[in-house]
Amino acid sequence: MIEKVNLAQAFAGFSDHWSPKIAGDINDMQIKLVKFDGKFDWHRHDNEDELFLVIKGVMRMGLRTGDIDVGEGEFVIVPKGVEHCPKALDGECHVVLMEPGQTLNTGNVITEKTVRNPDRL
Repeated sequence: MIEKVNLAQAFAGFSDHWSPKIAGDINDMQIKLVKFDGKFDWHRHDNEDELFLVIKGVMRMGLRTGDIDVGEGEFVIVPKGVEHCPKALDGECHVVLMEPGQTLNTGNVITEKTVRNPDRL
């Protein structure tokens, strides 16, 4: 069955931060929605690229080579193996992720923010 996803309604349906929710599947990729608040943990994904599309707010993608600020309607792709640390600037930030389904949100590190089995919306 083909269904549309209204991003505003989907983001309104949860309130927790740093806990990705699966919104859809495309082949072996997943579309995940996540709310950022504050700073995440430095990590990398050895085998997966990640796309971060900002829907609301501003995200600073911390990179060892220099930070990139990403605003509403903008996205950044972090290649596999690149250490990164996302951060919400000026309050909560709503982000759409596109990544392989097996991608662990904390990559090569395990912390209290690690989500092994994301909920589906």
